[in-house]
Amino acid sequence: MDKMLSGKRILKFVIVTIVLILLMGMSIILGYTNTSIRLSYEAFTSFDGSNEHLIIQTVRLPRALIAASVGASLAIAGVYMQTLTKNPLASPGILGINAGASFAVVFVLSVFSVSSLSIFTWVSFLGAAIAALAVYFIGGVGRQGLTPMKITLAGAAITALFSSFTQGILVSNEAALDEVLFWLSGSIQGRKLEILVFVFPYLFLGWLLALIMTPMMNVMAMGDDVAKGLGLKVGLLKLTVGVIVILLAGGSVAVAGPIGFIGIVIPHIARSLIGTDHRWLVPFAGILGGVLLLAADIGARYIVMPQEVPVGVMTALIGTPYFIYIARKGFNKG
Repeated sequence: MDKMLSGKRILKFVIVTIVLILLMGMSIILGYTNTSIRLSYEAFTSFDGSNEHLIIQTVRLPRALIAASVGASLAIAGVYMQTLTKNPLASPGILGINAGASFAVVFVLSVFSVSSLSIFTWVSFLGAAIAALAVYFIGGVGRQGLTPMKITLAGAAITALFSSFTQGILVSNEAALDEVLFWLSGSIQGRKLEILVFVFPYLFLGWLLALIMTPMMNVMAMGDDVAKGLGLKVGLLKLTVGVIVILLAGGSVAVAGPIGFIGIVIPHIARSLIGTDHRWLVPFAGILGGVLLLAADIGARYIVMPQEVPVGVMTALIGTPYFIYIARKGFNKG
């Protein structure tokens, strides 16, 4: 029975990995500028400096790599958030990461007139980290320590706080609104490969820690008391999970802005397909997250061509119906 179950899981891994590779290829080929498989291949094997080759190398390849990396990171962060908080609707946004990063970017753009994407990357990453650490600190105050309910409430409070600050700045500075609105919608359009390279070490570290922590997360999913009884240091484990979420979600927001729903929806889909064992769930959710964001990005190119819809809007269109289903299911159980 165990061998049969493992065989089915491996097959599902192979299928979603093939889908991910195919979508990355489609992301490189498809778009407003007409290209083909052969032309894309020649762009890497016999580059001639043509407009098509330049677009493939400098625009579409970075978009494909960024979509796969960001989608995977947000999905894995969502798995860890839902396990930590015991909340099926939890996502990286519950820690205020999106709101903190957005506020940091809007603040430096409005006050210092910064327009460099590389500076945006560092500033948004810093804002995300500060917001997440603030939630972790506030949620840990009191006799009971860091409970799922307290960290959820602290995250909601920090999110509301930073969102209010952001809206206040944008209302008083229309120039900042025009420049940052597309980023606030969540987008990978126009992002250069250098930005991903800049943040990738943090994402990779987050992936590595997430994979290492999977056996302990299986124990953590059974409850704090069980975890303590089995000798796990629950406080240190929760702190490590917070670091993983900061690295993955903060790095993703730094690269692509606040993209929603992937961290909520993908963990549930992954559990229904692969089970609740985090040793399988975490990598599977990562691949599935990359698949969703790649599909959303490809679709965003065709909705209002030649213009593009921000990929954050596309993920919302895809994720909202499933989000409503999860919410109704949870409400009915309650």
